Amino acid sequence: QLQLVESGGGLVQPGGSLRLSCAASGLPLRYYAIGWFRQAPGKEREGVSCINRGDGVTYYADSVKGRFTISRDNAKNTVYLQMNSLKPEDTAVYYCAVDRYIFSQCALSIPQYDDWGQGTQVTVSS
Repeated sequence: QLQLVESGGGLVQPGGSLRLSCAASGLPLRYYAIGWFRQAPGKEREGVSCINRGDGVTYYADSVKGRFTISRDNAKNTVYLQMNSLKPEDTAVYYCAVDRYIFSQCALSIPQYDDWGQGTQVTVSS
């Protein structure tokens, strides 16, 4: 049974950095597209970044391009989201998700993803 566990969230000042981790058990993540999403209070969940299986091509929402970087460590069965130059508007619960269709190209589309972690809170505030 797949279990996704996000970690690395916390409170950080504007301009600071955090690295989120999405660790999986029960499924080798390297065979699947993985996405990061976030949901701020009172707002819809939105896509942040995703990474393809295989070629490792990555995609980013315009709001985080140049500041966030998604990566994989297949040996650790973990996907990371490095977040730099954080802004108050990045405050949200961040979720990782797995698309189990092995032929998928990753996309920032919530319905594409099958399994979700419980989320980790990121708060950017002075």
